Amino acid sequence: MAPQRPRGAGATKTKGTRPGAMPVPRAPGSPELYAALDLGTNSCRMLIAEPKGAGFQVVDSFSKSVQLGLGLEKSGKLSRGSMSRTVQAMRICQQKLKRHQVRRMRLVATEACRRALNAKDFVQRVQRETGLRLDIIEPEEEARLAVVSCAPLVSPKTENLLVVDIGGGSTELVWLDLSQVPRADRPQSIMRLHSGFEQVASDMPEARVVDWISVPLGVATLREQFNDVDDDAARFALMSWFFEENLADFSPYHATEPTERFQIIGTSGTVTTVAASHLGLKRYDRTKVDGLRMTSDQIDKVIRSYLALGPGGRRADPRIGSDRHALIMSGAAILQALMRCWPTNRLSVADRGLREGLLYAQMSADGVLEDQRV
Repeated sequence: MAPQRPRGAGATKTKGTRPGAMPVPRAPGSPELYAALDLGTNSCRMLIAEPKGAGFQVVDSFSKSVQLGLGLEKSGKLSRGSMSRTVQAMRICQQKLKRHQVRRMRLVATEACRRALNAKDFVQRVQRETGLRLDIIEPEEEARLAVVSCAPLVSPKTENLLVVDIGGGSTELVWLDLSQVPRADRPQSIMRLHSGFEQVASDMPEARVVDWISVPLGVATLREQFNDVDDDAARFALMSWFFEENLADFSPYHATEPTERFQIIGTSGTVTTVAASHLGLKRYDRTKVDGLRMTSDQIDKVIRSYLALGPGGRRADPRIGSDRHALIMSGAAILQALMRCWPTNRLSVADRGLREGLLYAQMSADGVLEDQRV
């Protein structure tokens, strides 16, 4: 059921042909394509996929660091430069959607647009210049879609599950109680949460949402909070402490009973970057990262290596990448705080998130996914 990305997805280009100019031929009777776009505080990312069995197969993709939320902490508004970069990225997305003749799509914006005073003007500009309509979603929907995307990674032994989505502008945490759900049905019970966290009367045991929280601190916003701290190690320690302070109202925060039946799944560029560094990958490989389990000691070792490199070393480190070097330590600070707080020494790595959740939700609502156990 894991999403599959074909080789070269998102990079197709025919010599002498303007990208998006020629429709992609599709065989008669092919399933209708679906698209999901996630416009966050730092990145614009899109997937185009077709239903396949109980999941989907990705046929094209797009990802670009647009830094939409750059300067938002100080001004309260999206800057002209940030909006222009994002509109240009959205134009590329529009070309891909047109080329693949996609009609079923969900295009969403998250924390930066939730907070910006000029978000409405920006959304109107995107629609005017690209024809694409962005939907600014609430934190709860963002959280539950991230949870849905991670359902295939849930261990059959898991009775309590924490899903953490570290974004650019916010971090969503959702705590689920699966103890009353038969083991084989647990992933599927999580998939059914796409319509909402509220309990629905049912004859079937359901995943129960114990609590969830959206912390308005992500890799970009947390970094901006401590921009004035020059010392690299001190800034990291302060960011980790500050993030932990913001979890005080999360009700399962003080759970202290060590248990093998508790699982944390982390989904974000930070988590996948740390995993790739741990594996020593010279070139990122999703098949090796998605579903990997890391111990707290392994995570700490990678973070210590990042600190030892310093800002200059991280900038030059191919494991981190040019787009992520400035934000990796704020993400690592969040990750380290999370691993301190709960009764487990392992983290499951998810190379999936809001886009995959959006695709699952659309396909499930249309009834095009096979109804089978994950």
